[in-house]
Amino acid sequence: MGSLCALPATQSSWIAHTIDAIRAQISSRALRVGDRLPSEAELVRQFGGGRYTVRDAVRFLVNWQLLEIRPGGGVFVFRDQDQSAVFRMRNRAGIRDHLEMQRVLEVEAARLAARRRSLADIRRLRDCLARRGEYGPDDELEGFLERDRELHMAIALASHNRALVTMYRSFSVATRCHSQAIFADGQLREPDLGAHVAIVEAIIYGDENAAANAARQMLDPLLDQLNELLATSDRDASDTLSPATFWG
Repeated sequence: MGSLCALPATQSSWIAHTIDAIRAQISSRALRVGDRLPSEAELVRQFGGGRYTVRDAVRFLVNWQLLEIRPGGGVFVFRDQDQSAVFRMRNRAGIRDHLEMQRVLEVEAARLAARRRSLADIRRLRDCLARRGEYGPDDELEGFLERDRELHMAIALASHNRALVTMYRSFSVATRCHSQAIFADGQLREPDLGAHVAIVEAIIYGDENAAANAARQMLDPLLDQLNELLATSDRDASDTLSPATFWG
């Protein structure tokens, strides 16, 4: 089997790159229904990334019903009718809803944190920022998302607003699947480490406006991209409607 030559432009697209590489093998019939997927090590050799990248990509493709896991047997091609694009498009609406709400919480949390942060908060923020780091191909997605959540929770805690902390804790757990879907999308990019550094630095310096603006700038590009993708999808759908759709 051949390998995909084009490597992802940014680290956060490694999972999507691996997903599309496996999909390409199936669509080209290099892998057929009933075939067993190569080992993790072989898929890493073919497509790059790391074993966690492969593992996370396979998990998405199982959820999207393109692959299946047979206990004790391995991972097999389940079907060759690829619905991955449909799943990705459905996910985008949920991701946008999640991000719109997250933006409201992040902006106010950052503003209040810059106003009220203590020395203990500053130490926690620096520790969480260092632990979060940047997502890479050797990262397990669940572990990275937990480190990211810890940083954002540290910002919420620094706001010293118990209602906001309670809301953010509940919100972050409820929307975990949407955070995961960003990494599987192929066109969307998780906000990078630099965006998070900007928020933390503004909080440490006590600059409320800069902290709120940094929180907006972290999420606005992704929201703009989602709005454009969803609008394009809506236009494409309306273009396919025939007069019979309306007149029966």
